[in-house]
Amino acid sequence: MPVWLSDALWALLKVVLTLAFVGLNAYVVIWGERKVAARFQRRVGPEVVGGPAGILQSLADGVKLLAKEDIRPAMADGPVWFWAPVLAMVPGVLVLLVIPYDPHLTLVRMDWSLVLAMAASAFTAISYFMAGWGSNNKYSLLGAMRGVAQLVSYEIPLILSFLGVVMITGTLDLSRIAEQQDRLWLVIPQILGFIVFYIASLAELNRVPFDLVSGESELVAGYLTEYSGIRWTLFLFGEYTNLFASSALAVTLFFGGWHGPLLPGWLWFLIKTYTLVWVAMWIRWTLPRVRIDQLMDLGWKFLTPLALINVALTGIWLAVL
Repeated sequence: MPVWLSDALWALLKVVLTLAFVGLNAYVVIWGERKVAARFQRRVGPEVVGGPAGILQSLADGVKLLAKEDIRPAMADGPVWFWAPVLAMVPGVLVLLVIPYDPHLTLVRMDWSLVLAMAASAFTAISYFMAGWGSNNKYSLLGAMRGVAQLVSYEIPLILSFLGVVMITGTLDLSRIAEQQDRLWLVIPQILGFIVFYIASLAELNRVPFDLVSGESELVAGYLTEYSGIRWTLFLFGEYTNLFASSALAVTLFFGGWHGPLLPGWLWFLIKTYTLVWVAMWIRWTLPRVRIDQLMDLGWKFLTPLALINVALTGIWLAVL
């Protein structure tokens, strides 16, 4: 078999495996979020649809969504409106390709994988704006404008938050960053960086208490107002894929990646990642939605200065050592 053909088939296999994991992850996390919400609200949660603990509820929801009529607004900008849900899936999938799940399990390894992960996260703002602009609806456009403002405001502290990790490890390769945490997780010297990273990533994920982009009490559903059926499902898959990818990136940068005793590395990685996913669910069902002015103040007046202080303290610490 020619080398170019084997390389192409191997690349295709990686993409197929990643997309299969995206579907499985969305199925499990959506079911898990339903159970977590029920526990926090002191109710039973899904259990009517077959299987133990209502595990088939997500399957029933998926069939219902796929069977719904795909309605396109008459005045929508066709290509922009059509491609927005597809683009919403891109950031999470790109990050999953470069994440090191184990010393020997990284689908695409490169020296600047951290830069690629951060660049991919910016695609989320583009998909929001395409959906809002293409729908030709005032609520969709307002939600999209909020989304772009929110993402631009929080992208700066998000990038500053991991500069301390890069300064300590001296690399932009996520695999090498994880390898250097075999004795000490970087969350200990970089606790400020992790706090900034986690809050900023929740804001970029449009999760409560930062879900002003699609706040139903103000904007119907924001940029999602004119979407239904399979296109709405793609946005939902994108949200939960991005949630897993963000948590996996936090584990790689701050919680030692795959390092842990006794169990296989990939299993430790999944345990840590889904623990952070559960924390995000806990926050969603505990805190109320903030106002837009509070959101901006938190990003510009608290997180950005805190991230700059963390970079300065890290530089002083490295100079003293």
